[in-house]
Amino acid sequence: MTTKNLRISLIVLFVTVALYSCNIAGKQSAEAKEMEVLPDNIVELRDDQIRLADIQTAPVEMRSVSTTLKVNGIITVAPQNNATVCMPLGGFIKSADLLPGNSVRKGQTLAVIENQEFVDIQQNYLEARNKLGYAEAELKRHTDLYKDDVYSEKNVQQVTVEYKNLKAMVKSLEQKLFLIGINPAQLTEDNISNTVNLVSPINGFLKSVNVNIGKYVSSTDVLFEVINSDKLFLELTLFEKDADKVSTGQKVKFFINNETEVHEAIISQTGKSVSDDKTFRVYGTVISPCKNVLPGMYVNAQIEESELNVTALPDAAVVSFDDKDYIFVFEKEKEEEGKPFTEYRMVEVKRGVSFSGYTHILLPDGFDINSERVVTKGAYNLLSAKKNAGEMAC
Repeated sequence: MTTKNLRISLIVLFVTVALYSCNIAGKQSAEAKEMEVLPDNIVELRDDQIRLADIQTAPVEMRSVSTTLKVNGIITVAPQNNATVCMPLGGFIKSADLLPGNSVRKGQTLAVIENQEFVDIQQNYLEARNKLGYAEAELKRHTDLYKDDVYSEKNVQQVTVEYKNLKAMVKSLEQKLFLIGINPAQLTEDNISNTVNLVSPINGFLKSVNVNIGKYVSSTDVLFEVINSDKLFLELTLFEKDADKVSTGQKVKFFINNETEVHEAIISQTGKSVSDDKTFRVYGTVISPCKNVLPGMYVNAQIEESELNVTALPDAAVVSFDDKDYIFVFEKEKEEEGKPFTEYRMVEVKRGVSFSGYTHILLPDGFDINSERVVTKGAYNLLSAKKNAGEMAC
C-alpha cells in the first residue's frame, strides 16, 4: 500500500468514527430528553388520565368547627331521686311481694314488718299522752289555787316540772312512732298493732330487693333501693389537664352500649377539686328523652368545645403515606411532544379534627390559600400514581 492510499484510509476511518460518535451522542441526548426526571414531590398526568381519575381542584376553605372532648362516665340520678329503704327499729318480715324492676309510687307499701317493740312504743305513748292530759289539768288547778294563796309556789313548780317532763316524753314517743311509720294522731287504745308498713319514700322503680318472709332485719340492713329515673344525670370523669375546656352550659352528646343513637345533655356543674388520681368530675343534665337509658350505665361522651374558624378541606383531599399526611396542589400545565400534561405537587400537612365531611388541616409556612388550588377529588389516584410509577404516571 502506498503512502497516499494509507492517508486516504486513515481519513475515512476518522470520519466514520466521528459520525458514529455524533450519532451515539444524539441518541443519548434524545433519550435523556424523553426520560425527564421529575422531583420526588411531583406527579404528572396526561389529560386523558386526569379525566379517568376524575381529578378536581378547589381552594382551601375557612370553616367553623366545634372541637369535641371525648370522655367516659356513667348515668346517675340526683341524691333526692335515689332512696335506700331501711327499718329503723328492725323486726321480722311478715310479707313482701315486690320484685326488682317493679314500679312503685310514694307511700306504697313495700313490706310489712313485725316487732314486739312496736307494741311497747305505742303503749308507752298512749300512757304518756293520758298522763300529760292529767298533768296539764293539775297544772291549771295548782296555778289557780296559787293565785288564791292556797298553794305554795313550790307546789306549782313541782307540778310544772312533771307536766314538762311528760310533754317531752310524749313528743319523743311521737317521733319514734313517726320513725316506724305510725301516725300518732290516729293511734288509739283500740288499734295498737305489732306490725307496721314499710313504704316507699319516692316514686320510681325498685333497683334492689333484699327481703324474704320470716327474715329478721336490723336497723342497718338495706331492704330496698328505689330509683326515680325521670331526671337523669351524667357523671363524667375528666383529667385535670382538661379542666379549662369545660364550663356550665356546654352541650354533651353521649352513647350507651355501643349504640348509634345520640343522646344529649347539658353541663350543669363542674368539679371544684381534683382527686388523687388527677381526675375531676363533671355533671350534666340529660335533656333528650332516653327510654333505654338507665342509672348505672356506662357512657361514651363528647363535650362540644368553643367554635373555631379553621382551614379545612374535604376528607377525600387528605391522604396518608408512611405515617404522614399529604395534599396535592396544582403546580402547572405543560406540553411534551405535542401532548398536554399537568403537574401536581405533593405537600405535607398536619391533620386536625374531622367534622361534617371536612378535615381541619395545618398548612406549612408560606402556603398561600388564596392562590393555591388543592386536589379535592382524586387525591388517592394521584397517591397511587406516585407510589406505582408507570401505571398512571408517565
